[in-house]
Amino acid sequence: MADSPERNLPADDADRLLLATAQGDTLAFEQLYRSTSPRLFAVCLRLLHQRSEAEDVLQEVYSNVWRKAAQFDPGKASGLTWLSMMARNRAIDHLRASRVERASVPIDLGPELIDTSPRVEQMAEAAMEAHGLEVCLDELEPQRRSLIRTAFFEGSTYEELATRSGTPLGTVKSWIRRSLTKLKACLER
Repeated sequence: MADSPERNLPADDADRLLLATAQGDTLAFEQLYRSTSPRLFAVCLRLLHQRSEAEDVLQEVYSNVWRKAAQFDPGKASGLTWLSMMARNRAIDHLRASRVERASVPIDLGPELIDTSPRVEQMAEAAMEAHGLEVCLDELEPQRRSLIRTAFFEGSTYEELATRSGTPLGTVKSWIRRSLTKLKACLER
């Protein structure tokens, strides 16, 4: 992880650094790492819960960023969003590959899930707020917001969400698909 504290990196700076990294600019890659690694580490740690695993996944994420930066398209997503999704997806892949057992805690669709690790939560929320995602999530119905959060932060599949919430699989898929469409529209405003 980076030695320096996280700086607030404007979305267009992340875009610029990713585009420069795609051209093989090692200084841009170093700056990108230093300014975004705390945020991506929070995403990995939130999903994996073990610092050593989160650090390993974070290293894999940045290796992939170096190799795949040319795939970044600022017309489709901001650099920070693209990086966060890479971290999230890699952490989920790690969970599935190692077959880590997740607690099958039923989802109470009324109240929000409570996180007992405030430092990680604050870092993750800071990343979401930077994109206005929190505001957009608040526009969703509470039960759908809860499903989206559980899918994102725990890496739960549709089947796991349906089982844990006691909702038919088709309904969960529809809710998530519609919610993601609403979130996308909200973020594009």
